[in-house]
Amino acid sequence: MIRQPIAAGKFYPVSKKVLEAQIESMSDAKADKEDALAVVSPHAGYIYSGAVACELFSNIRITDSVIILGPNHTGAGEAFAIYRTGKWRTPIGNIDIDEKLSAVICKNTSLIRNDFSAHMYEHSIETQLPIMQYFKNNFKIIPIILSGGSFQQYQQIAEALADAIKELGRRVLIVASSDMTHHEPQDSAKSKDKIAIDAVLKLDEKLLYETVREYDISMCGYIPVLVMISAVKKLGAKSAKLVKYSTSGDITGDYSSVVGYAGISIV
Repeated sequence: MIRQPIAAGKFYPVSKKVLEAQIESMSDAKADKEDALAVVSPHAGYIYSGAVACELFSNIRITDSVIILGPNHTGAGEAFAIYRTGKWRTPIGNIDIDEKLSAVICKNTSLIRNDFSAHMYEHSIETQLPIMQYFKNNFKIIPIILSGGSFQQYQQIAEALADAIKELGRRVLIVASSDMTHHEPQDSAKSKDKIAIDAVLKLDEKLLYETVREYDISMCGYIPVLVMISAVKKLGAKSAKLVKYSTSGDITGDYSSVVGYAGISIV
Protein backbone atom coordinates (compact mmCIF):
# COMPACT_ATOMS: atom_id res chain seq x y z
CA MET A 1 0.00 0.00 0.00
CA ILE A 2 1.28 3.47 -0.88
CA ARG A 3 0.33 6.39 1.31
CA GLN A 4 -0.30 9.31 -1.05
CA PRO A 5 0.82 12.86 -0.16
CA ILE A 6 -1.97 15.04 1.23
CA ALA A 7 0.13 18.09 2.17
CA ALA A 8 1.58 18.68 -1.31
CA GLY A 9 0.21 21.92 -2.72
CA LYS A 10 -0.79 23.05 0.77
CA PHE A 11 2.25 22.84 3.05
CA TYR A 12 4.87 22.54 0.29
CA PRO A 13 4.97 22.66 -3.54
CA VAL A 14 3.60 19.86 -5.71
CA SER A 15 6.37 20.25 -8.31
CA LYS A 16 9.54 18.30 -7.49
CA LYS A 17 11.69 20.98 -9.12
CA VAL A 18 10.06 23.85 -7.24
CA LEU A 19 10.05 21.88 -3.99
CA GLU A 20 13.75 21.03 -4.16
CA ALA A 21 14.60 24.63 -5.07
CA GLN A 22 12.66 25.90 -2.06
CA ILE A 23 14.43 23.48 0.29
CA GLU A 24 17.82 24.35 -1.22
CA SER A 25 17.18 28.06 -0.64
CA MET A 26 16.66 27.43 3.08
CA SER A 27 19.48 24.93 3.60
CA ASP A 28 23.17 25.29 4.46
CA ALA A 29 25.25 23.13 2.15
CA LYS A 30 28.43 24.00 4.08
CA ALA A 31 27.14 23.06 7.53
CA ASP A 32 29.16 20.52 9.51
CA LYS A 33 27.06 17.42 10.07
CA GLU A 34 26.94 15.43 13.29
CA ASP A 35 25.46 12.10 14.28
CA ALA A 36 22.30 12.75 16.26
CA LEU A 37 20.12 10.32 18.15
CA ALA A 38 17.02 12.47 17.69
CA VAL A 39 15.63 15.82 16.64
CA VAL A 40 12.59 17.99 17.24
CA SER A 41 11.42 19.42 13.92
CA PRO A 42 8.43 21.66 13.06
CA HIS A 43 5.74 20.64 10.57
CA ALA A 44 4.00 23.81 9.37
CA GLY A 45 3.91 25.15 5.83
CA TYR A 46 7.44 25.49 4.52
CA ILE A 47 7.11 29.26 4.07
CA TYR A 48 6.68 29.51 7.84
CA SER A 49 8.70 26.72 9.45
CA GLY A 50 10.82 25.47 6.56
CA ALA A 51 13.86 27.56 7.46
CA VAL A 52 13.96 26.01 10.94
CA ALA A 53 13.56 22.45 9.67
CA CYS A 54 16.08 22.92 6.84
CA GLU A 55 18.74 24.39 9.13
CA LEU A 56 18.17 21.54 11.55
CA PHE A 57 18.57 18.81 8.93
CA SER A 58 21.49 20.67 7.36
CA ASN A 59 23.39 19.96 10.57
CA ILE A 60 22.79 16.24 11.07
CA ARG A 61 23.36 12.95 9.27
CA ILE A 62 20.16 11.13 8.46
CA THR A 63 20.36 7.42 9.24
CA ASP A 64 19.25 4.60 6.95
CA SER A 65 16.16 4.10 9.11
CA VAL A 66 14.21 6.92 10.76
CA ILE A 67 11.42 6.65 13.32
CA ILE A 68 9.11 9.65 12.89
CA LEU A 69 6.73 10.43 15.76
CA GLY A 70 3.89 12.82 14.98
CA PRO A 71 0.83 14.17 16.78
CA ASN A 72 -2.71 13.54 15.57
CA HIS A 73 -4.42 16.70 14.29
CA THR A 74 -7.36 14.90 12.67
CA GLY A 75 -8.62 12.77 15.55
CA ALA A 76 -8.83 9.74 13.27
CA GLY A 77 -7.69 6.24 14.14
CA GLU A 78 -5.97 4.68 17.11
CA ALA A 79 -4.32 6.76 19.82
CA PHE A 80 -0.96 5.11 19.12
CA ALA A 81 -0.86 4.18 15.45
CA ILE A 82 1.97 2.78 13.36
CA TYR A 83 1.98 2.57 9.57
CA ARG A 84 3.64 -0.81 9.51
CA THR A 85 4.12 -1.82 5.85
CA GLY A 86 4.26 -0.28 2.38
CA LYS A 87 5.56 3.04 1.10
CA TRP A 88 5.00 6.77 1.49
CA ARG A 89 5.03 8.97 -1.60
CA THR A 90 6.15 12.57 -1.92
CA PRO A 91 6.81 14.66 -5.05
CA ILE A 92 10.48 13.67 -4.69
CA GLY A 93 9.76 9.93 -4.72
CA ASN A 94 8.68 6.92 -2.69
CA ILE A 95 10.03 6.04 0.76
CA ASP A 96 9.87 2.45 1.99
CA ILE A 97 8.65 1.52 5.44
CA ASP A 98 11.28 -0.31 7.50
CA GLU A 99 9.07 -3.35 7.98
CA LYS A 100 11.65 -5.22 10.06
CA LEU A 101 11.99 -2.47 12.63
CA SER A 102 8.25 -1.79 12.69
CA ALA A 103 7.62 -5.49 13.39
CA VAL A 104 10.02 -5.46 16.34
CA ILE A 105 8.39 -2.33 17.77
CA CYS A 106 4.96 -3.94 17.55
CA LYS A 107 6.33 -7.08 19.19
CA ASN A 108 7.64 -5.00 22.08
CA THR A 109 4.35 -3.28 22.95
CA SER A 110 0.66 -3.92 22.47
CA LEU A 111 -0.07 -0.22 22.92
CA ILE A 112 0.93 0.63 19.34
CA ARG A 113 -1.60 -0.59 16.78
CA ASN A 114 -1.16 -1.05 13.05
CA ASP A 115 -3.62 1.57 11.76
CA PHE A 116 -3.58 3.31 8.37
CA SER A 117 -6.53 5.60 9.13
CA ALA A 118 -4.63 7.71 11.67
CA HIS A 119 -2.04 8.49 8.98
CA MET A 120 -4.12 9.02 5.85
CA TYR A 121 -4.86 12.74 6.31
CA GLU A 122 -2.29 13.68 8.95
CA HIS A 123 0.41 16.15 7.84
CA SER A 124 2.79 16.12 10.82
CA ILE A 125 4.89 13.20 9.56
CA GLU A 126 4.55 13.86 5.83
CA THR A 127 5.94 17.39 6.00
CA GLN A 128 9.24 16.07 7.39
CA LEU A 129 9.83 13.77 4.44
CA PRO A 130 10.71 16.00 1.43
CA ILE A 131 13.28 17.89 3.51
CA MET A 132 14.85 14.64 4.63
CA GLN A 133 14.81 13.32 1.04
CA TYR A 134 16.68 16.43 -0.09
CA PHE A 135 19.55 15.55 2.26
CA LYS A 136 19.53 11.76 1.82
CA ASN A 137 18.60 9.82 -1.31
CA ASN A 138 17.59 6.55 0.26
CA PHE A 139 16.29 5.81 3.74
CA LYS A 140 13.39 3.94 5.32
CA ILE A 141 10.86 5.24 7.80
CA ILE A 142 8.70 4.01 10.66
CA PRO A 143 5.78 6.48 10.96
CA ILE A 144 4.02 6.50 14.34
CA ILE A 145 1.17 8.77 15.41
CA LEU A 146 0.92 9.45 19.16
CA SER A 147 -2.05 11.12 20.80
CA GLY A 148 -3.83 11.07 24.15
CA GLY A 149 -2.80 8.61 26.84
CA SER A 150 -1.12 8.45 30.22
CA PHE A 151 2.45 9.36 31.07
CA GLN A 152 3.03 5.72 31.99
CA GLN A 153 1.89 4.65 28.52
CA TYR A 154 4.25 7.15 26.92
CA GLN A 155 7.09 5.68 28.95
CA GLN A 156 6.16 2.17 27.87
CA ILE A 157 6.16 3.20 24.21
CA ALA A 158 9.54 4.90 24.61
CA GLU A 159 10.97 1.72 26.14
CA ALA A 160 9.58 -0.35 23.25
CA LEU A 161 11.25 1.98 20.71
CA ALA A 162 14.59 1.97 22.50
CA ASP A 163 14.55 -1.80 22.94
CA ALA A 164 13.75 -2.31 19.24
CA ILE A 165 16.67 -0.13 18.19
CA LYS A 166 18.99 -1.99 20.58
CA GLU A 167 17.73 -5.36 19.35
CA LEU A 168 18.55 -4.54 15.72
CA GLY A 169 21.89 -3.05 16.72
CA ARG A 170 22.00 -0.11 14.38
CA ARG A 171 21.75 3.66 14.52
CA VAL A 172 18.24 4.96 14.06
CA LEU A 173 17.32 8.64 14.07
CA ILE A 174 14.13 9.53 15.95
CA VAL A 175 12.30 12.59 14.63
CA ALA A 176 9.70 14.16 16.93
CA SER A 177 7.43 16.36 14.83
CA SER A 178 6.02 19.37 16.67
CA ASP A 179 5.24 23.03 16.38
CA MET A 180 5.35 25.16 19.52
CA THR A 181 2.85 27.70 20.88
CA HIS A 182 -0.12 28.40 18.60
CA HIS A 183 -1.90 31.70 17.95
CA GLU A 184 -0.67 33.89 20.76
CA PRO A 185 1.10 37.27 20.67
CA GLN A 186 4.82 37.07 19.92
CA ASP A 187 6.04 37.87 23.42
CA SER A 188 3.71 35.36 25.04
CA ALA A 189 4.58 32.64 22.54
CA LYS A 190 8.32 33.14 22.92
CA SER A 191 8.06 33.16 26.72
CA LYS A 192 6.05 29.93 26.85
CA ASP A 193 8.19 28.27 24.20
CA LYS A 194 11.37 29.03 26.12
CA ILE A 195 9.98 27.18 29.14
CA ALA A 196 9.12 24.12 27.03
CA ILE A 197 12.38 24.22 25.08
CA ASP A 198 14.37 24.43 28.31
CA ALA A 199 12.70 21.21 29.49
CA VAL A 200 13.68 19.50 26.23
CA LEU A 201 17.25 20.79 26.50
CA LYS A 202 17.42 19.30 30.00
CA LEU A 203 16.26 15.97 28.52
CA ASP A 204 13.53 15.91 31.15
CA GLU A 205 10.36 14.39 29.71
CA LYS A 206 8.45 14.61 33.02
CA LEU A 207 9.28 18.31 33.29
CA LEU A 208 8.05 18.86 29.74
CA TYR A 209 4.84 16.95 30.50
CA GLU A 210 4.19 19.03 33.62
CA THR A 211 5.28 22.33 32.04
CA VAL A 212 2.92 22.04 29.08
CA ARG A 213 0.03 21.57 31.49
CA GLU A 214 1.05 24.15 34.08
CA TYR A 215 1.60 26.95 31.57
CA ASP A 216 -1.10 25.85 29.10
CA ILE A 217 1.40 25.61 26.24
CA SER A 218 -0.27 24.71 22.95
CA MET A 219 2.67 22.62 21.73
CA CYS A 220 0.87 20.17 19.45
CA GLY A 221 3.59 17.49 19.43
CA TYR A 222 4.63 17.46 23.07
CA ILE A 223 3.69 13.77 23.35
CA PRO A 224 6.01 12.74 20.47
CA VAL A 225 8.74 14.90 21.99
CA LEU A 226 8.49 13.47 25.49
CA VAL A 227 8.37 9.90 24.12
CA MET A 228 11.45 10.69 22.03
CA ILE A 229 13.31 12.11 25.05
CA SER A 230 12.53 9.06 27.15
CA ALA A 231 13.64 6.71 24.36
CA VAL A 232 16.94 8.41 23.58
CA LYS A 233 17.90 8.59 27.25
CA LYS A 234 17.70 4.80 27.24
CA LEU A 235 19.99 4.90 24.18
CA GLY A 236 22.64 7.00 25.91
CA ALA A 237 21.69 10.58 24.99
CA LYS A 238 23.98 13.09 26.64
CA SER A 239 22.96 16.57 25.51
CA ALA A 240 20.57 18.65 23.43
CA LYS A 241 20.93 21.97 21.69
CA LEU A 242 18.58 24.48 20.11
CA VAL A 243 19.61 24.85 16.45
CA LYS A 244 17.05 27.49 15.48
CA TYR A 245 13.87 29.12 16.75
CA SER A 246 11.46 31.43 14.98
CA THR A 247 7.78 32.31 14.77
CA SER A 248 5.37 32.83 11.92
CA GLY A 249 5.48 36.53 12.79
CA ASP A 250 9.11 36.64 11.67
CA ILE A 251 7.81 35.79 8.18
CA THR A 252 4.48 37.64 8.03
CA GLY A 253 5.39 40.66 10.15
CA ASP A 254 2.18 40.12 12.13
CA TYR A 255 3.20 39.57 15.75
CA SER A 256 -0.32 39.74 17.19
CA SER A 257 -0.94 36.01 16.71
CA VAL A 258 1.96 33.71 15.92
CA VAL A 259 2.99 30.07 15.92
CA GLY A 260 6.41 29.09 17.26
CA TYR A 261 8.87 26.71 15.61
CA ALA A 262 11.93 25.07 17.20
CA GLY A 263 14.64 22.87 15.74
CA ILE A 264 16.46 20.86 18.40
CA SER A 265 19.09 18.13 18.04
CA ILE A 266 20.00 15.50 20.64
CA VAL A 267 23.26 13.57 20.72
